[in-house]
Amino acid sequence: MERLPGFRDFFPEPLPNAESWSADLRNHIFDAWRSAAHRYGFREYDGPPLEPLDLFTLKSGDEIVGQLFNFTDKGERAVAMRPEMTPTLARMIAASERTYKKPIKWFSIPQLFRYEKQQKGRLREHFQLNADIIGEADIAAEAELISLLIDSLRALGLTSEDFVIRLSSRNAWHSFFTDRCKDESKAPDFYQAVDKLEREQPDVTAQKLALLGIAIEDVNQFIAAGAPTAELQSVLDNLAARGLSDFVRVDYGVIRGLAYYTGIVFEAFDKKGEFRAIAGGGRYNNLVKLISGGKVDLPALGFGMGDVVLAELLKARGLVPKFHANLHAYVLIEDESFRSDSLRLVQQLRDAGRAIEFSITATKSDRQFKRAIELSAKFVVQLQKGADGTLAAKLKNLKSREEKIVALAEVSSHLESTI
Repeated sequence: MERLPGFRDFFPEPLPNAESWSADLRNHIFDAWRSAAHRYGFREYDGPPLEPLDLFTLKSGDEIVGQLFNFTDKGERAVAMRPEMTPTLARMIAASERTYKKPIKWFSIPQLFRYEKQQKGRLREHFQLNADIIGEADIAAEAELISLLIDSLRALGLTSEDFVIRLSSRNAWHSFFTDRCKDESKAPDFYQAVDKLEREQPDVTAQKLALLGIAIEDVNQFIAAGAPTAELQSVLDNLAARGLSDFVRVDYGVIRGLAYYTGIVFEAFDKKGEFRAIAGGGRYNNLVKLISGGKVDLPALGFGMGDVVLAELLKARGLVPKFHANLHAYVLIEDESFRSDSLRLVQQLRDAGRAIEFSITATKSDRQFKRAIELSAKFVVQLQKGADGTLAAKLKNLKSREEKIVALAEVSSHLESTI
């Protein structure tokens, strides 16, 4: 029996083969994401992986259905596995925003699902850091969110030599569009054409733009000039004050094709250009109002960063740590007459927060010792009786090979700083 195409199994290290996905690496990424979000005062939320289909078509139109895992459930409801988290967030905020003081700063690490063609860096499921600020219209919120994005990547060892945040503005592009085309209904077509500028042949893009009465030369000139608007300059100044200027630059080649963006947009890219975008986001001031049917109107902005591209980038840059079981100690039971006392010690050490392993069944001591080494235990602990008949513990440091005898009550404190 094989797993479905586009889905992943996650194994503990060591991995069965080079193509396997590491559960340890996934947790390493999650830990870095959570740590950075907590430092910024973001609170974690979550929602159901199954939502009403209308929640996603309301935001993105009926064309998104072709990208979804959707079906009719046993209650005759049209439902879909969530392809993104923002509609769920908007639904939750619309229903409960009075409970929370503004601005609301929330993050989540959902698993998301899209039924689409598999490509490098894109599968049919992935995990994603979503971070959003709701209820703050000031442009300083953009700087705060982008700063979190930067620090989420720095927490994994990436530097300004590895990635850059490309800043753009839907407002600037909207002004560009309305100066050349008076048919506002064609704006989404324009945004999508610019969004695909780097991925499509120039003659294809030129033809799409010509249908809108816009010359591709004007678009390229606007991008090349890269003059920051007042709102973009404000974000740049804010990030400069934080010492983060090296991580950002204005790039109007970024536009984010989704129609719901209303202000500054941004994407994170690896500087060598080897991978798809690492992350992307922007301001979406109308979504909560749309989802709530006009009952709640709150400005909002956010970003999403997936684990697939990020994991590949960390591997390419040599930033994946060596993973092991992180055991404080392996309790070796050579004499079965000591098993009950050894089990008592194992439980006491685990109750004290120590990571402890032992042989569940009677096993030769050399095999137990080998297992301790395989699990990268810092110490081997073995009970023994002293001359007066009292029990003590012999601790052996597997790195230094140093041995010492300590009282049972002192074992935990000796292990305290070993990891």
